[in-house]
Amino acid sequence: MTDSETFPSQSTDPLDHSAEPDLLTQSSAESITEDMALAVLQQRDLLPEALEHFSKNVIVTKSRKLRFALAAHPRAPRHLSLRLVREFYTIDLMRFALLPGVASDIKHAADDLLLARLASVTLGERISLARRASGTVAAALLLDKEARVWQTALENPRLTEAAVVKTLLSATGNAAFVETVCQHSKWSLRPEIRMALLRNEKTPLGRALEFASTLPPAQLRDILYNSRLPEKIKMCVQKELETRKRREERLPQDRLSEEKP
Repeated sequence: MTDSETFPSQSTDPLDHSAEPDLLTQSSAESITEDMALAVLQQRDLLPEALEHFSKNVIVTKSRKLRFALAAHPRAPRHLSLRLVREFYTIDLMRFALLPGVASDIKHAADDLLLARLASVTLGERISLARRASGTVAAALLLDKEARVWQTALENPRLTEAAVVKTLLSATGNAAFVETVCQHSKWSLRPEIRMALLRNEKTPLGRALEFASTLPPAQLRDILYNSRLPEKIKMCVQKELETRKRREERLPQDRLSEEKP
């Protein structure tokens, strides 16, 4: 049986796709191949009713690609996209949450599902998510017990400074994570990160002194007041602060002495 006999409403012109959306609602839709359906779903002007109808077809239930394309379609009903997203595999959820044309609330739903699954996915999947997932998921993986996961998350280009600061200020961060951030070529240079490290009890003395030297004295005093640094380290930082203050006070006098004949 030819395609024209199976789908009589379809044009015989191979360049004419005006009748393709009818494939989604025909009673003989079981005969549609995955490639044919994917080609139709590329059209942005499909009716929500047609997408809803097609979602119930057996070909959709058997195809990851079709479920993904349906959920991502800009005219898919919200409840349909949410239902399909809940059935996604972990990697499909990650890809879906990064699509530029998907509504933000649907993307957030995909991220929420990923966060709920983190405790049960494999180490390899968590590393993949840490490398490629959204900033929200990467931030959650900064607290992973496996160093390979949070080390990878620190390199995620979507990870925000605010997320790193939040992790440093939480009570669940570990010493290895703090030490890594202290030496990180990107994050250790950020002023907000340095201030967070000066509030973290696991920041080593040498790094604390280095970061303290880059901050204004008044700001540093405020940070130390609420810092969880051990008292010994606080005292060393305060001593360095006092030494710097005395040096700055002495500097004008030294200049005057040099200017005298």
